[in-house]
Amino acid sequence: MTFNPFTLSEKTILITGASSGIGRQCAIDCSQMGARVVLIGRNEERLAETRRQMTGNGHVVMSFDLTDFDRIGRMLVADIVVRCGPLHGILHCAGISTTLPLKLMSTEQLDRFFRNNVYSAIELTREVCKIRHMPKEGGSIVFFSSIMGCVGESGKSLYGMTKGALISAVRSLACEYARRNIRFNSVSPGAILTPINADLPHMADPDLRRQLEDKHLLGLGRTEDVSNACIYLLSDASRWVTGQNLIVDGGYTVR
Repeated sequence: MTFNPFTLSEKTILITGASSGIGRQCAIDCSQMGARVVLIGRNEERLAETRRQMTGNGHVVMSFDLTDFDRIGRMLVADIVVRCGPLHGILHCAGISTTLPLKLMSTEQLDRFFRNNVYSAIELTREVCKIRHMPKEGGSIVFFSSIMGCVGESGKSLYGMTKGALISAVRSLACEYARRNIRFNSVSPGAILTPINADLPHMADPDLRRQLEDKHLLGLGRTEDVSNACIYLLSDASRWVTGQNLIVDGGYTVR
């Protein structure tokens, strides 16, 4: 047998936001690395499409609103553990984004973004990290952040503060759960080409897209660039890595 420290064989991985974009790519690639994947998202049809592109058997598809905090523990996680056994890892890709100046920001928008991008991650993690929900040998939790949580950009304060909160959270959670060998890390991508963002102004307009590409030394990223980083953090290859934010941005932040 060929040694492969990045294998996810015999691991059960929960992936949120698996119905499209990077979350879909992560689900597909994790299945190719041998994982049993639990796909979480709001759109059943798009989740089914993700499942059709995956390899292997035993994957579970569940449509769920992760801002329904009361039901995360009582129904979602409990049901997953009954059906699949303990979870070896979480990849929390679900979230929302916007560009919005401070003068147009409302407390309702603040609450909505924190509920979707931060509270959902924390509530899900709290339930999964219960003793009976993860194996005795530990596991890996990966939060999906962004370079907007690391650098500043006009109009990105609302989105950026939620992503920065996740980066900060993994540092303390890594300390809190180290004795149980549960690792916490985040991934912060730069601009990634996905079907969903292809029609956005900064992608659809040739001049704006060229400006964006010029900010990334290696050009714009592909979904598999981020997926590969996530597989590393979910696998035993990263067994000595915790409390870190892995930036995957094609050189954006080194300028």
